[in-house]
Amino acid sequence: MDKFWLKSYQAGVPAEIDYTQYRSLTHLLEEAFRKYADRKAYVCMDKSITYAELDRMSAQMGAWLQSRGLKPGARVGIMLPNVLQYPVAMAAVLRAGYVIVNVNPLYTPRELQHQMIDSGAEAIIVLENFAHTVQEVLAKTQVKHIILASMGDLLGPLKGMIVNLVVRKVKKLVPSFSLPNAIAFNKVLAEGARLTLTPATLGHDDIAFLQYTGGTTGVSKGAVLLHKNVIANVLQNEAWLQPTLDTLPKGQQLQFMCALPLYHIYSLTVCALMSTRLGGMNVLIPNPRDMPGFVKELGKYRINVFPAVNTLYNGLLNNAEFAKLDFSSFKVCNGGGMSVQQSVADRWLKLTGTPIIEGYGMSETSPVATANRCDITEFTGSIGLPYPSTDIAILDDNGKQVPLGERGEIGIRGPQVMAGYWKRDDETAKSITADGFFKTGDIGIMDERGYTKIVDRKKDMILVSGFNVYPNEIEGVISSHPGVLECACIGVPDHNSGEAVKLFVVRKDPNLTAEDLLEFCKEQLTAYKKPKYIEFRTELPKTNVGKILRRELREPAPAA
Repeated sequence: MDKFWLKSYQAGVPAEIDYTQYRSLTHLLEEAFRKYADRKAYVCMDKSITYAELDRMSAQMGAWLQSRGLKPGARVGIMLPNVLQYPVAMAAVLRAGYVIVNVNPLYTPRELQHQMIDSGAEAIIVLENFAHTVQEVLAKTQVKHIILASMGDLLGPLKGMIVNLVVRKVKKLVPSFSLPNAIAFNKVLAEGARLTLTPATLGHDDIAFLQYTGGTTGVSKGAVLLHKNVIANVLQNEAWLQPTLDTLPKGQQLQFMCALPLYHIYSLTVCALMSTRLGGMNVLIPNPRDMPGFVKELGKYRINVFPAVNTLYNGLLNNAEFAKLDFSSFKVCNGGGMSVQQSVADRWLKLTGTPIIEGYGMSETSPVATANRCDITEFTGSIGLPYPSTDIAILDDNGKQVPLGERGEIGIRGPQVMAGYWKRDDETAKSITADGFFKTGDIGIMDERGYTKIVDRKKDMILVSGFNVYPNEIEGVISSHPGVLECACIGVPDHNSGEAVKLFVVRKDPNLTAEDLLEFCKEQLTAYKKPKYIEFRTELPKTNVGKILRRELREPAPAA
């Protein structure tokens, strides 16, 4: 393939990366643990852990997991927000030779049950705040081992006790639950300290993560990310940023702001893994929605790398205290997960002096496939250039490339592209072409310099604050309400979240209200999936075979 876009690369960015320098992610992690042993690896709520401590604790937890009799390749769920326990758990599971199933802690029982059953997870590491959800579905899953974390676990005895007291008794953030066989996080570490971790024999083609996503259609599926996929993307991200990182004083430790959840592939690759390879320090933000608290944390550190989504950048810009901070340490502000709005990018650049570098990718591509150059000085409106070792093709409906300047489906090929969907060969076959291009479902146009702009979405996926929302799932839940005859949902523009869910309902029960449906959704759907707007109609537009036409729902409502 003619990689004509290489001539548009920033000086110093290579055309290719070599992921074979690491045998596995475990190799990458353990090398960093040795190399940067005395450095701070993560900071959360003013408590830090070093790379040496991360090495020790993850070996202890890994040994404990192995002592449970889990076989190599067993799936282990991690259901944690951005707390110090996450990097310990992640390294432990990988070092023990198991597969990580990342779980959004805010999932409803229905969503968690699907993911646990589909993945066949046998163990889960969960923060006690979300243990009630695990309790509700446990009997229907294969999960036999539960490691129960609390907010204060790794904050030291006194601070940990105070934090747990506040979380449990004052803020009442831990709903009651009963998991009699669960083992406390710190007890696992203590028991693991008396055991020895058996090094796992892992290679490029072993599975590292099952990263759940709706893909481009339907029910949530596990994207099978191999060790080589994620290693490749770590190295691709690093190569892309290198010219900018080289401007830092030699020997200075990089500081990363980790406000995006680590269970999200973007944060996982850029913060948890790239930062580790570079010996950086991650500042973990458990709840970035607490904007005053977030701004206060930002003010404590000299942040160099700040990956975020448009909504987070926008929220900070609308906080008066944020404008008072010193931004002189900012080197790279990445925008991903959703489109960056020009108004936000322009305001961010004006205030901080650092542009938002917009990139593009998805769970299936580990995740980044394209990005704008790091030396841009203004908003481009494009998703940038293909990464090193990456091909981007614009495809017609038959999977053939269209001429430059014409629109088609964006296809991605490279070492970061997943092996396929977990136990769904049919979906994998539909998603990856014979010559290896992953079909994204996004419609784009590539120009003669190699820059691509997204102009439409082939599928009906809705992107809310960087999270994929699939109409089929929402409609499946809503249609189960006894008062609903028919329903359909679409994405509509939203100033805060990029897009929001709008639901159209034909009532079966004439007394059904929007409040009734929202209350029903509380039990079934995570907050970002819940409809923001509900419109009742007497009928929905359909094809002659009865398929609801979502595209017509996007058009203005007919006059009364």
